[in-house]
Amino acid sequence: MKVRIKFKKYGAMKFIGHLDVMRYFQKAFRRADYDSEYTKGFNPHQIMSFAAPLGLGLTSDGEYVDISLNSSKSPEDMVKAINEVMSEGFLVTGFRILREPKENEKHVTAMSLISSADYLISLKDGYSLGEEILSGKDFREAFEKFYSKSEIIINKKTKTSEKLVNIRPMISLVSFDEKEHKEKLRDKLMNVTRPENGEKSYFLDIESMAQVYDNDIKIYLQLDTGSVSNLKPELVMEAFCKDNNIEYNSFAWQVHRLELYTRDEKTKKLIPLDHLDK
Repeated sequence: MKVRIKFKKYGAMKFIGHLDVMRYFQKAFRRADYDSEYTKGFNPHQIMSFAAPLGLGLTSDGEYVDISLNSSKSPEDMVKAINEVMSEGFLVTGFRILREPKENEKHVTAMSLISSADYLISLKDGYSLGEEILSGKDFREAFEKFYSKSEIIINKKTKTSEKLVNIRPMISLVSFDEKEHKEKLRDKLMNVTRPENGEKSYFLDIESMAQVYDNDIKIYLQLDTGSVSNLKPELVMEAFCKDNNIEYNSFAWQVHRLELYTRDEKTKKLIPLDHLDK
């Protein structure tokens, strides 16, 4: 059976890279006595797939890993078992048994489904954006002016090349406080209900692990994420700083991922990955 696990990554664990996170979960599943399915062959390993691995230094409320199990207890018991062996900085908040693919239906992974992601980006205390941006209000005015442009051109680099890219179409939502973000997000989400109970799903209602800073300079962004276009929030903030003649300092910003979404083919609206049964 295929299972989708949702988890939070926060605190000191933000300094753990993706390969170490993968190895950590492999050990955690064994300690929690998960009946994991292994690949066949000379060097068998647990079958798992992470959705959009998180960058080093980032925290998150909405990380996902799909795993294969030979058998499972109740989702509630499975969440309890894994959290009992987790270190501070990781917390499993959801467990959902996915349906088996129908005949002639293409097998999909969480990574292949992703189209968008929500982020909260905050300026850490002790850092400055210059004399003209001293408050959350100043920051909002500066960013709205930046975002109002028809084009935002950056030099996007990859491992093999670099090219000029207009990232403006890849930014689909901008807001500056939680209430505003939720109101704007409501119009973009497909009206689907996540099963809160039942024998195939279990979810914990846990507050966000995002860090809070006294300066109140923060922004909520929804960005294209996936194989077609993949815009990192750090590139947006770097472009904003350049546009305002501010020296960009990657250590000044804390990036916190809030959620990962797929897009409904018919309505084009967004669906969080923990609302899917595939």
